[in-house]
Amino acid sequence: MPTISHPEIERVFREQYGRAVAVLVRVFGDIDLAEEAVQEAFTTAVARWRSSGIPPAPAGWIITTARNRAIDRLRRESTRDNRHAQAMLLHARHEPPEEGPMQDDRLRLIFTCCHPSLAPGAQVALTLRLLGGLSTPEIARAFLVSESTMAQRLVRAKGKIRDAQIPYRIPKQADLPERLASVLAVVYLIFNEGYAASSGDRLIREEFTEEAIRLGRLLVELMPDEPEAIGLLALMLLEHSRSSTRTTPEGELVPLPCQDRSRWNRGLIAEGQTLIRQCLRRNKPGPYQIQAAINAVHSDAQTAAETDWSQILALYNQLLAITPTPIVVLNRAVAVAELEGPQVALQLIDELPIESYYLYHAIRADLLRRLGHTDQAAAAYRAAIERTGNPAEIAFMNERISRISAATT
Repeated sequence: MPTISHPEIERVFREQYGRAVAVLVRVFGDIDLAEEAVQEAFTTAVARWRSSGIPPAPAGWIITTARNRAIDRLRRESTRDNRHAQAMLLHARHEPPEEGPMQDDRLRLIFTCCHPSLAPGAQVALTLRLLGGLSTPEIARAFLVSESTMAQRLVRAKGKIRDAQIPYRIPKQADLPERLASVLAVVYLIFNEGYAASSGDRLIREEFTEEAIRLGRLLVELMPDEPEAIGLLALMLLEHSRSSTRTTPEGELVPLPCQDRSRWNRGLIAEGQTLIRQCLRRNKPGPYQIQAAINAVHSDAQTAAETDWSQILALYNQLLAITPTPIVVLNRAVAVAELEGPQVALQLIDELPIESYYLYHAIRADLLRRLGHTDQAAAAYRAAIERTGNPAEIAFMNERISRISAATT
């Protein structure tokens, strides 16, 4: 990736990299060639735009420059009897026209990156690379692996797309709901890794949450009639609105009831609630829309005590009917505890088959603590600690164990 220090050029890079790569993948049918050509175009832009200024249509400039670079390279290689290069040149000359509103290059590329033939981790890495423009070192740091390991993963993923001839296209209408669910899941995985990092020295990784929201906005722009895409964007905006209050300046975790709600980002909340109202008018509820509505109820409460837990429980009941998973049962139990007490909630979750999920043990610990079962609560907190790699979460639960010990001595 080119080194970019000029703020305006960096903004163009973040906004237009994915679009440029997507256009060139369509034109040439080769991901590696598209990436290299776009990177060369941005390297040229860095050298020229600093003195001449950013052109009126920077995306068009980048795409045209990259396309010319790719054609020059293919011409050189085709003269050496490289049949692959000759075929790509022929493909470029017979570039197919756009067909209909769904045929957006970036949307095709998103569905390619999130093809079910690829492992979930590869889907996330490729999406960050090709649509987000993140470099291999940046993605490696995000996944906490070496640069060489991540480079190999990306090479294997792109190789699978090539060797399996995974099509670069929007799925057929009949296949779209299932495939769209995969795309939305990848974007939400990216967001969640930023919102509550699974490991590393920070609870929140803003580079992930912001990139996921950018991708979410792109999906809504490209698929404005898909209520679940709108719901996912609303959900991420509402959750992200609380980010600045989720940790202390020292990096200590602050649970939702203790957060300073006057510092929640009201602009993000207003935008998220507007999107939810759009979803309600469509009357096609889905899991992301309902989760967004739950977060909207939290954002309406000026204090934790004012939270409308009855409405939240009703929404969880609706979510459970659509998505009857143990995670939904677990989260619903938090609302039940507020309305019917921790004992009822504990009975709902005690047999859930999610022993490996740290939040299962953390929520059990909190319910047991509220019931006065201190030894069991401490044991549940320790079980949660064993299942997370995030220092902020570990420190918070260790502090809870210390409080329990102090109260019983």
